[in-house]
Amino acid sequence: MKTPQLPDLPLFQTIAEAAGELGYPAYVIGGFVRDLALERPSKDVDVVCVGDGIRLAQEVGRRLPSQPRVTVFRNFGTAMLPTPEVEIEFVGARRESYRSESRKPEVEAGTLEEDLARRDFTINALGLSLNPQDFGTLIDRYDGMGDLKRKIIRTPLDPDITFSDDPLRMMRAVRFATQLDFDIEPETFDAIARNKERIRIVSQERITDELNKIIMTPKPSYGFKLLFHSGLLPLIFPRMAQLHGVEKVGQHAHKDNFYHTLQVLDNVVATGSDLWLRWAAILHDIAKPATKRYDPKVGWTFHGHEDKGARWVPHIFTELKLPLGEEMRQVQKLVRLHLRPIALVKETVTDSAVRRLLFETGDDIDRLMQLCKADITSKDHQRVARYLRNFERVEEKLKEVEEKDHLRNFKPVITGEIIMQTFNLKPSRAVGELKEAVLEAILEGQIRNEFEEAFAFLLQLGKAKGLPQGHHSLTK
Repeated sequence: MKTPQLPDLPLFQTIAEAAGELGYPAYVIGGFVRDLALERPSKDVDVVCVGDGIRLAQEVGRRLPSQPRVTVFRNFGTAMLPTPEVEIEFVGARRESYRSESRKPEVEAGTLEEDLARRDFTINALGLSLNPQDFGTLIDRYDGMGDLKRKIIRTPLDPDITFSDDPLRMMRAVRFATQLDFDIEPETFDAIARNKERIRIVSQERITDELNKIIMTPKPSYGFKLLFHSGLLPLIFPRMAQLHGVEKVGQHAHKDNFYHTLQVLDNVVATGSDLWLRWAAILHDIAKPATKRYDPKVGWTFHGHEDKGARWVPHIFTELKLPLGEEMRQVQKLVRLHLRPIALVKETVTDSAVRRLLFETGDDIDRLMQLCKADITSKDHQRVARYLRNFERVEEKLKEVEEKDHLRNFKPVITGEIIMQTFNLKPSRAVGELKEAVLEAILEGQIRNEFEEAFAFLLQLGKAKGLPQGHHSLTK
């Protein structure tokens, strides 16, 4: 692994000159240096100076040709400076002390050594000098480069102190390990297990932010296994931890729904970077523990887990502080319908069943099919191949019916208003029943979703029910 080199940008020379004139030794520290060593793209630069970080930012801003606006955060003692190439945050070197009930430290000015020591992991405690006498020299007090080569996440100081001081770092350890495909060093991992209860002082928003970053990695199952085995998962997401385990009665055992869910999640990752499809994968079987029953004839059953799981989704999103709008409704719909295409595969694929599926899923039909294909996790490769071939048949049928009937997000042409006007009815159960009967006829293929045909069918229904037709002449 090459020693990281500062990019050849005049900007870094400008910072060095301004820091030199102010008498503030300055360094690029943290993730930007780590990503240079790993040859990963990075746009966020942290500059630490032994002095006033805000004053240095303002001086650099004055010297740049574009004179960008410096945004100052006095409460945090930091300043942001956007440039076309990178965004830079300036801060003075600091040392921190923590109280047990809070992860927000008491901060005071410190030395470079004290600033590096407060970093979460050795790989984030790397620095590059911006000082004239040793410009570009690597600062590596805690063998961060060695840990990058060994692919290890380790804390610079005693991990018990690091995690007790700021318990969010336990989530960050799992997140970095998952993003970079690194191991967490054994003593560091053991410290997470010892300090796991401290996660309770961290806000749900911060925990969920890290969780979403783990979910968006190329192999999120690795992160969830680390969370589970460290004991963090039962604290931050107990419903998911409860999926773990296998119960056996005689010859009957069910699969471990925790590991099945992780396999489905990894399978879904291959389809693209849709966070909410990944959440649907995580939650698709979430209600299996609550619906598990043993039947001596057939073994373990989980009847209705899709409906119960869908009903749980708003509560889970509320608890995890996930958005409660369209994203939540989409996940809820996918959880509720995730067995439907599999049911279609098992029987003759009728136009009627396909129409109903298109009607209920609307624009989410493609996501639903991706989830269903990801849900096939059997170790029997021939069985998987057979199911996937059957799914192809269903997809062909979906395409065929969609082209013919345009049922994706369709709205029946006969509205409640038309029904009330036709039969002089007030809002009532009778109106709902007529509307439902017209919809059923369309989905069954008895009539097309066209006004004249549907209205004629409505009049027949009304006549059969003995409803007097109103005086209104309806035309479309």
